[in-house]
Amino acid sequence: MLNIKTKNRLLIFLSIFALTIILTIFLFKTLRNNVLYFYSPSEVSKTDEKAFKNNIRLGGMVKPGSVETDDNEIKFIVTDYKKEIIVTYRGTVPALFEEGKGVVAEGKLKDKNFFLAKRILAKHDENYMPPEIQESLKQNAK
Repeated sequence: MLNIKTKNRLLIFLSIFALTIILTIFLFKTLRNNVLYFYSPSEVSKTDEKAFKNNIRLGGMVKPGSVETDDNEIKFIVTDYKKEIIVTYRGTVPALFEEGKGVVAEGKLKDKNFFLAKRILAKHDENYMPPEIQESLKQNAK
């Protein structure tokens, strides 16, 4: 039989342990909901249904001659020189956004050929390209 002092220590230990588990589960759920995965157009064509439920980042090059603007909406095609995805965005694009330049769009896939962007990410300067896009373009150019 355990004495009162031992029971109290055991109760405190179990309470701290349970609280730690609850906080850890909460932390991982919060982090999972805030993670944005990066996809190239070729990767989108191979992806499963999970990519359609979550926000993702789509990156590649803006196809020359594909940019269309009307009112406050812009449509363009993002390519990795193998596959292409049509992107629509409402709002103003960064000043460095151009045809033939790299772009990263954040939003949701409507289907494997259509992307609704919530944000177009700005680049630091006209020579900057995210490392993921550079690697993807190098692999697809071979």
